[in-house]
Amino acid sequence: MTEIQKEKILKRSEVPEELTWRLEDIYNDITEWEAEIREAEETAGKIGEYKGHLTESPESLLKAMKLYEKCCLLIDRFAGFAHMKSDQDTADTDNQSLQKRSVSVMVRIDEELSFFEPELLELSGERLDEFFEEEQGLRKYENYIRECFRKKKHSLNAEMEKLLASAGEMANVPQRGFSMLINADLKFPSVDHDGEMTALTNGRFVKLQMNNDRDFRKKVFEAYYGRYKEFANTWAALYEGQVKKQIFFAKARKYDSTFEAAVDQNNVSPSVCDNLIESVHRGMDKMHRYTALRRKELGLDELHMYDVYVPIVSDHDISVTYEEAQKMTLEALAPLGEEYCDLVRMAFRGRWIDVLENEGKRGGAYSSGVYDVHPYMLLNWNGTLEDVFTLVHEMGHSIHTWYSTHNQPYLDSNYKIFVAEVASTTNEVLLLEYLLKKAETDTEKKYLINHYLESFKSTLYRQTMFEEFERKTNTLAEQGVPLTADKLCSIYYELNQEYFGPAMVSDPLIAYEWCRIPHFYYNFYVYQYATSYAASVAIAHRILEQGEPAVEKYKEFLKSGCTSDPVTLLKTAGVDISDGTPVDEALKVFDEAISEFEALT
Repeated sequence: MTEIQKEKILKRSEVPEELTWRLEDIYNDITEWEAEIREAEETAGKIGEYKGHLTESPESLLKAMKLYEKCCLLIDRFAGFAHMKSDQDTADTDNQSLQKRSVSVMVRIDEELSFFEPELLELSGERLDEFFEEEQGLRKYENYIRECFRKKKHSLNAEMEKLLASAGEMANVPQRGFSMLINADLKFPSVDHDGEMTALTNGRFVKLQMNNDRDFRKKVFEAYYGRYKEFANTWAALYEGQVKKQIFFAKARKYDSTFEAAVDQNNVSPSVCDNLIESVHRGMDKMHRYTALRRKELGLDELHMYDVYVPIVSDHDISVTYEEAQKMTLEALAPLGEEYCDLVRMAFRGRWIDVLENEGKRGGAYSSGVYDVHPYMLLNWNGTLEDVFTLVHEMGHSIHTWYSTHNQPYLDSNYKIFVAEVASTTNEVLLLEYLLKKAETDTEKKYLINHYLESFKSTLYRQTMFEEFERKTNTLAEQGVPLTADKLCSIYYELNQEYFGPAMVSDPLIAYEWCRIPHFYYNFYVYQYATSYAASVAIAHRILEQGEPAVEKYKEFLKSGCTSDPVTLLKTAGVDISDGTPVDEALKVFDEAISEFEALT
């Protein structure tokens, strides 16, 4: 399982069942899926009967809230199922039909329920407090209702909310178009390696860039980004469509910018992201120090972008089977306690995970929760150490989801995106510390320290660079500047040069890397990887140093869902992310790790 085949990529039907996720835990067949879609539409209709008298009494609001929660749960199930069916084979037209139908139904329900929040917000704060006192059953929904009132000045009247809801399906087109092009339609040429043709895919690109044959890496790099370049104008149109969508909704909701609108959804101050960028810029010398170290260790006069992924400890490599990775995961996460590890075992045994790459499968990896079933994980396993880190990363998301859904009612269980990456990156740090502790030779230690350095590079620096790209491009679009392929490439190329520094040759084709980043369609998601990584470094070390007391505080955070704002919830786990201090401290750890690596050389 650890070897990448030279040419053949499995069809979905060829993947062993035990290495696929068990979506039957949601629905046994499409008939059940259809039934729940109808039930969701019927429930939405019942909620619609409250239009005009939603808040005429605490009792009427409670009845409507119960129906609203039920409708959201049903959407969670049928949409989650369709989404995962689509991702497991994006070329399967039946799967795509499910996804399109799912989106259409959600848009219709959003339209029907567009009166709900505006009518709720007609209550005065004083009368709302009286509602909670008079009807104790409403307390279950207090966090959700209070959050609606927090964003009251950005809410619209019922007619306008219905109009925005009706635009939902159209607004999803840029992301859907990106997904179809990158996962289903885009095909790469095979690359010659010692007389054998090696298949190139999105899922295999990084693995092939780790090959010790530099000429082969260069050919792969040029073939890969050359293919993206061929469609540069299409990628630019899709991305500009996404940005225009964000501008439209931000203006409609009376925000000053798309960025302000995005962070406000997480109840986070824009200053948190501003502090991140400032801290990373102050610590840019450390990133440049690392690229210089990489050039030196590889023995190169010039370090190119196709040298970014190859291990700098060339005489030590780790290949891992999926079975070995499961054992490694459990041992690395043991500091989190037996209860946590039992949940991990449940994930492995219960087929929560779709493991292997197959034709048409969505690239990358993710965790996706279905409230009253269990979380699911998508992987594209290649048998590298990086895949093990991806596994523990997604497992962190899944166990966070499990704790949240088993300790909070549905409307309080959906933790904000801002804290979503904390559990995943905490697991990565624990895995790294576990591997370092087991290392027996200086070579192995260097290999692992370099992996730690790569984590800082790819998460703290690279994601902040992505964030700057989003900020710059959104600002230009808000100023009326067209986002052409040339403009986007120019912005990205300059950022790449700034972040990698003078020791790196920024090859011209790297200017097209923005074309392949799915997170650019997630509306300012990426900076949260960086802030979460900084928080996770602190949390993981606290767990390793303090043991059970720190674990219990951490689990309290995992169980909290969205019961408070993200900054407050992180304080529960012992980290204050409101200023740049955690980022500054994490970058000190990065600098110390570089020195530790150099001392072993």
